[in-house]
This record gives sequence, structure tokens and C-alpha cells, in this order.
Amino acid sequence: MILSENALTVLDRRYFRKNDAGETIEDWSAMIRRVANNIAQGDPKQAERYYELLDSGYFLPNSPTLMNAGNDLQQLSACFVLPIEDSMDSIFETVKNAALIHKSGGGTGFSFSRLREANARVRSTNGVSSGPLSFMKVFNAATDAVKQGGTRRGANMAILNVDHPQIMEFITCKQNTAELTNFNLSVGITERFMSAVSQDEEYDLVSPKTGLPTGHLKARDVFSMIVDMAHKTGEPGIVFLDRINAANPTPRIGKIESTNPCGEQPLLPNEACNLGSINLAPLFKDGTVDWDKLREVVRLSVDFLDDVIDCSKFPLPQIDAMVKGNRKIGLGVMGWADLLYQLELPYASDAAVNLAEQLMEFIDYESKVRSSELAAEKGSFPNFGGSIYDSGNLDRQPVKKNWDALSKTIRKTGIRNATLTTIAPTGTISMILDTSSGIEPQFSLVYVKNVMDGDKLLYVNKYFRQALEREGLFSQELLERVSQCGSLEGFDEIPGHLKQIFQTAHDISPEWHIRVQGAFQKYTDNAVSKTINFPHTATVEDIRIAYELAHQLGCKGVTVYRDGSRENQVLTYGSAPSATEGKVAPRSRPEVTQGVTQRLETGCGHMYVTINSDDQGACEVFVQMGKVGGCASAQLEAIARLSSLALRSAVNLESIVRQLKGIRCQSPMWHKGTMITSCGDAVGQALEAFLANYSSGGIKSVEFKSAETEESDTKRYLRFAICPDCGSTVEHLEGCLKCPSCGWSKC
Repeated sequence: MILSENALTVLDRRYFRKNDAGETIEDWSAMIRRVANNIAQGDPKQAERYYELLDSGYFLPNSPTLMNAGNDLQQLSACFVLPIEDSMDSIFETVKNAALIHKSGGGTGFSFSRLREANARVRSTNGVSSGPLSFMKVFNAATDAVKQGGTRRGANMAILNVDHPQIMEFITCKQNTAELTNFNLSVGITERFMSAVSQDEEYDLVSPKTGLPTGHLKARDVFSMIVDMAHKTGEPGIVFLDRINAANPTPRIGKIESTNPCGEQPLLPNEACNLGSINLAPLFKDGTVDWDKLREVVRLSVDFLDDVIDCSKFPLPQIDAMVKGNRKIGLGVMGWADLLYQLELPYASDAAVNLAEQLMEFIDYESKVRSSELAAEKGSFPNFGGSIYDSGNLDRQPVKKNWDALSKTIRKTGIRNATLTTIAPTGTISMILDTSSGIEPQFSLVYVKNVMDGDKLLYVNKYFRQALEREGLFSQELLERVSQCGSLEGFDEIPGHLKQIFQTAHDISPEWHIRVQGAFQKYTDNAVSKTINFPHTATVEDIRIAYELAHQLGCKGVTVYRDGSRENQVLTYGSAPSATEGKVAPRSRPEVTQGVTQRLETGCGHMYVTINSDDQGACEVFVQMGKVGGCASAQLEAIARLSSLALRSAVNLESIVRQLKGIRCQSPMWHKGTMITSCGDAVGQALEAFLANYSSGGIKSVEFKSAETEESDTKRYLRFAICPDCGSTVEHLEGCLKCPSCGWSKC
């Protein structure tokens, strides 16, 4: 396979083996040979088939398999769910187990719904409980302390059932975006609750300890709070737990209470899942989908993922037992948007939705055919008895396949895997194959990569490039203009039919995002990872309608993201100072100054920037940050002292802002709709906000926002979402930030 420059960069940084000196000792061929040989378990013929599959560009497994297969760790799963019972022993045992999983490269999901509410009586100590939110902070701190796989911190999912007595505190707990930074949050929604919303009724809050009602709330008030917080911050999402458990293949083994961090993999407690994705883009052939090739790829991919289960070393014995009892795999897709570009089908169209149903039904059906054949060869998953397959109910409404006949076959032969299909995020593996992520639309058709010496390279979607060349429109000038926008809207020289075909995330209404998600969900055993993108101008009611539509269309959960969705902070200042006069030496500091203190969120913690003024203008800056000490504290003091010296020496405030803004470190942080790229950048932004809000009558009350407010929402988002590693623009996909240039990601 011919790899792009970006793919090679990602592989070298995150996948290829290194020696003790940190030198790369592996290339693409060696890596996939290592993986193929390991998963084939000594069968040379199968190893060669797996090597060809990985080298074909049609399929890749999840990242832990590529990283760890054939290495000492041999932990090949990305998704885990751990139980939390209502006892200190269980809580801290789970903290320990989560740390072991994060260390091995996995992400974890938890339901905190079994923990009794805050201030509930604890009989053993005659005290009171601190409640689930306090323990979530413990898990968050533990995640901070353990780097996932030695390269990045782990990601977590926290779910709390909608009838938990502390549900309102849970819904609002991430208003402060510096809290629970290692968690995605979702509310566990029941059908009873949705009915109460529809009927405008109250519902009971139930104590997990006693099982008795502790109070009641109006369902619409709770739903409105969920929607309002999602509008402001993108969280919490919602997970339809009753719907998930209706599709639970092994209900007698347990109830599903949580999902993995990105929400696409509902799992029983102590269960893990191995995922892999088929690249749809190269399956375009002669104006349509190459269905025969797709069948071949599906069948071999099922073989591969089933063998991964037997090769995996799980971090805990109870996980090993649960995984091998159910043998769940999750085969999904990537390259959906790129396939549509080749088919010349708009993402937001009935034709695309219909194709999504047909395509996913084909993959789901053929995967179950192959799994039933494997069951005849090797045996069914051990918990087959009493499963949905044993009862003969596959719960599929056919488009083109005979599900009744397949169901009868499976009842006779069994099936090897309790689940076969999942639509997962494909952040870095889609970059390796140079294709679009999962079932998401392309975020941008052209993006900028910053390279050495300040140069910038433009990377263009290859299908967009081909279309421009066919139309005689390809030019560097046009690409540079497109790179500044997330859409072709407003480019008069680009024909309308190309604008229809080459839709991006910012062109597609939330309704079509959800319709596509619902279409894929119909034929997916597990769930679908999908971000419903909204423009910055979207209203709370828009998000409410989207949540309700997702419920109507059969989705198992919803994640929304409104462009720039961090609530703007309002700062109120005192009276304005008079203009300064230039001087060649610092003026003296008066006995009394007046000023303001701004709180900003940085990747290092809460920062407080105080800017004081005398009768000639801003004269000094003080910077404090939490409990930081040592070198970091000294550097902040140095920034403040030098800024103060410059201000009292009549240096233009704008000049100081220009020097500080844009400095980048490895820990960027969103603050009220603006990306703060470093502590120095935070000080620069605080000074800019101070400068921007002088008026003759004093410093006015304003929203803290970027100076780019007048730009389109798309431009503003692209401008401020900056990768801390390479400085390229960052995408918000599937609940995570992802750099399309170097592979950096953060959930």
C-alpha cells in the first residue's frame, strides 16, 4: 500500500516499534507482518491472508491491536466497562483496575448509578455518603496520573441514570470546563422518562441504596436542563439504556449499564470489545459499490477480529472470562464521506440514507453468515444458550436480505460472536488509510499543515482535487481560500453540482446527521459513534428537536457539538483611565491602583490575571495559578513582571498582546469558546480583553470572546482549534478533538 506523508508521520509517532534509544526499528511492512503473524497464531497461510488484508487498504483493526500485537503487552482491546458497586472496596478496586486498563492503552466506561446519593446515611460509620460526583473526581484524578499506553491520558465515560437523586447536579457538573476533564458524560435515559417528557408528567427519583423514591421531578424540566447544557458545553450526551438492553444479546448474563468513552460500544460490566473498520472509499468500482469485494473483506475481517480475542492478554482475569464467554467483536466502517464523493451523492440526501441502510445491512448480514460458519467449525460463544440467537430473534427489518432464513440457520449451527457490528471512531486508522473518519462528513476539504520555518502546506481531499481538475478550476489560490473555510458556500466560481456533492460537516443540517446515524444503527448490533454538528447560531430548541428525533429514529445515544460551544463569560470592569503619554523610563507605581481580575482556564489549571491601572492607563499585571509552584510559578511571575515593566514604560498594550498571544504548549484548553494554547497565550488574551473594552465612560461590561467574532462561525472555530503538537487546525469528531495532520487526539 502506498502511504501518504501524513500516514507515515502518524505511524512513526504512534505505532512503529522503537528501540531503547527511541529510534524507529519498524516500517509499515514490518508492522503489519508482526500483527498478521501474531493474530494468525502460527498458521502461515492465515498469516499471509491477514497480511494482505491489512496491506490492501480495505481494513484495519483498532489502534491497540496495531500497537501491541506481537509485543510484550499484547493488550489488543480499546473498549472496557468496569462495574462500580456501592461500597468503598468496590469503588477503589475499580479505580485501581481502571488505572491498569489506561496503562495498557484502553479506555473505560462506568455507570455511577449504583452509588447512593450525597448525604445518604452510611450505617457502617454512622456518617453520610459523599455521592457519585465526588467519586467521579477521584477517578478523574487517577486518570490524570496514568498516561494511556505511555503516550496519552486515558478517556472515560460516566453515565448516571436519569432517576438518580443527584441527576441535576450530574447534568450541570461540567459547566466549569476545567472539571472532570478526562470524562465524557451521558445521562442514562429510560423509555418511561421519555414518555413522561412527552406527556409533561413528573417521574420519581429513586435511591440506589433503598430502591425507594426520594422525590420527584418534572420530566420536561430535566430534559430541558440536559438540552440547555448540551447547547452550552456539548455535554452531557444521552444514552437510551432501555433500547440498548432490548438489543442485549445475553440478557441472562447481565444488564448493560454503560458504554465505552465514545459511546459506540455498550458493554456488560467487566466486558471488553475488539473493534475494526472497513474502508469504504476504495470499494467504489464502475460507478457503484463493489459488493463482491465487500463480502470478501467482511468475511476475512470477521476471522481476524475473532482471532484477536484468543490472542489478547486482558488486564484482569474477570475481563478475560467475560470477553471469552461472549466473544463480542465490532466490525464497522470508515470512508463513508469519501465513498459518497465518488458516487456523487450529497451526504444530506435520501439517496445517501438509503445507501447507508443497504450497505450496513449487507455488512451485518454477511458478518453473521461468516460467524455462523465459524461456530460450526470452532463452536458458538459459550453464553449462546438463552441469548437472542438461541431464541431465533435477530430483530432486523429486511431491505434486501433474508433474515428469517439466517436466524433459523444460526439456531441450528450457533454463532461464534455475540455481537458483530459497531460503528466506531476511526481517528488515526482513517488517517493511515487517507480516508474520512467513520460515518462522519469531511470536516474540511482543504486544511493547512504547519511545517518548519513557518511554512504551510495545503492538504487537499483527493476526490475534491480530482473534481476541480476535471472542471479546470484547480489553483493554489482557490485552495488557500477554501482552507480558510469549512465549506464551499460563497465560492461563486465553483459550480452548484460540486457544492452539492462536496458537502462538509458545516453544510449539513442536524436532521441529516441524525438520519444518517439512524440508518446505520438499524443494522448495527452495538451502537454508532457520531457527532451531530450544529453551527454556533443554533438555538436550544434546535438541540431539543435533534434529541427527540434521535429517539424517534432508533438511535441508541446522541452526542451533539455546537460550534464554539463554551458559554461566554461576562467581565465587568471599573472606570476607564486616561490615555498614556510616551516616556523613556518606567513611571513609578502609585500607592493605590484599581483594576480587574479575570479567571481563565488553561491546560495547567485555573489562572487568575489581575490588570491594574493608574491615572495614565494599565500599569501592572499579576498572574496566579492554583497551587502551581517551582519553575512554572517563576515563569508566570517573569511574564507578569516584564509585562508590568513594559506597561509603565509606555509600550503599547497591543504590542504586548501580539508577543504573548499564540504561544503554544502541549496542553491547550478551551475557555468560553476560545482555545487557550498556553499560559502565556492566556495572559495575552486577558490583556486583549482589557484593551478591547475601554470606552469614554469607563470599561464596559462585555463578553469574553475572540477578536474574530465577526467572522463566520466556521472560520472562528477553525482559527482557534489548534493542535498543540504541530500547530495545524483540529477537528471535533465523535466526541473528541483530532488533528488531521499529526494524529494528536484528546477526548
